[in-house]
Amino acid sequence: MRLLLSCTELGLGHVSRITALGKMLERRNHELFFFSGGGAYQLLKKEFKNVYCCTPVSWYEDSHGIHTYASFLNILVPLPLRHYETGRIQIKSSNTMETVHRYYDLRQQIRKIKPNVIVSDGDIHALRLAHKWHIPSVYIANIIRPNREFSPLLLPGERLTERYVRKCSKIIVPDSPPPFTVCEYNLGDLKDIGVKDKVDFVGGFLDMTSAEGLEEYIFAPISGPYGTRAKLKHTIIPVLEKLDAKSIVSLGEHGKRVHMKTGNCEIYSWLSPLERREFMKNCSMIIFSGGHITCLETIKYAKPSICVPTQSEQLGNAQKMQDMGCSLIAKDREQLELAIKKIDKERQFHQKRVKIVNNYASRFNGLKNAVSVIETLALKA
Repeated sequence: MRLLLSCTELGLGHVSRITALGKMLERRNHELFFFSGGGAYQLLKKEFKNVYCCTPVSWYEDSHGIHTYASFLNILVPLPLRHYETGRIQIKSSNTMETVHRYYDLRQQIRKIKPNVIVSDGDIHALRLAHKWHIPSVYIANIIRPNREFSPLLLPGERLTERYVRKCSKIIVPDSPPPFTVCEYNLGDLKDIGVKDKVDFVGGFLDMTSAEGLEEYIFAPISGPYGTRAKLKHTIIPVLEKLDAKSIVSLGEHGKRVHMKTGNCEIYSWLSPLERREFMKNCSMIIFSGGHITCLETIKYAKPSICVPTQSEQLGNAQKMQDMGCSLIAKDREQLELAIKKIDKERQFHQKRVKIVNNYASRFNGLKNAVSVIETLALKA
């Protein structure tokens, strides 16, 4: 069957899920067509044949992170922005214009491809087109209605996206079913939203079989959009470089290969997937932003963790991880220092809790279950 897979480029978690799903669908001899923009498009190009570029839609962010008020203004108004690599001032297009261009980028190709099913990971534009042309659609989501420090300014946009989420055929949540759903606080009340009957909690898209290793250092994998990475870098490294314990930081700067050391902290600009897995496997604790996929990775490797959230979605994941006893939340350098000491003191408790969650999560094969949902929907179409 012909499947169109589209994902947002806001962070690389979406493209990593689409890539893993695409590999399994490819092995089952489906004809696949991929759409994304920015860095996600470049990563997809390396893995698949039929990959198309579309206009990226992004928040307004700089080295201090995402600016909620500026992002709200940027919905309709172009704004000046200093480019993080060149340092030059450029004009960031309004989200409205980005949305229009992306919509027509997708529209042009969908009419040619005529897919049996459209699979969207975070891309509402693909859902809009699927609804308009009566094409069965699957929405992959770990966030629908976040309820942790979500700005009221963004509520109208959230309700608009929910309109199209309600109209899709199926919703796949790449997470464990309750009670150990990491993204629970970001989904909201599914019954109130009107989508409970079409949601499948399939399990994580990575193999959740336990892979415990050594406890040799603290590991901080920094990831996400530029603003998120910059904010984490300025929070985490100054704390780690003062510790007696060894620590390793990955800056998540794709394509660069720089290695440096400050104090007892080693800093890598980029790690290969294999290197990242090895560092996770052999660390004593993980410090990260609270991104959904990294939450699942900390559970897979049964590691206590500290979340340093930079946005409401990450805070929602971090709160659930803390409620499950797997993690602590730190919002600044002072809190991070205290959290590291607390994890060291209460290590056995956190390790026991994360192993309980791991045992539950390892029962589910998320990729296999997601493929089953997609193929069943296509057969019914």
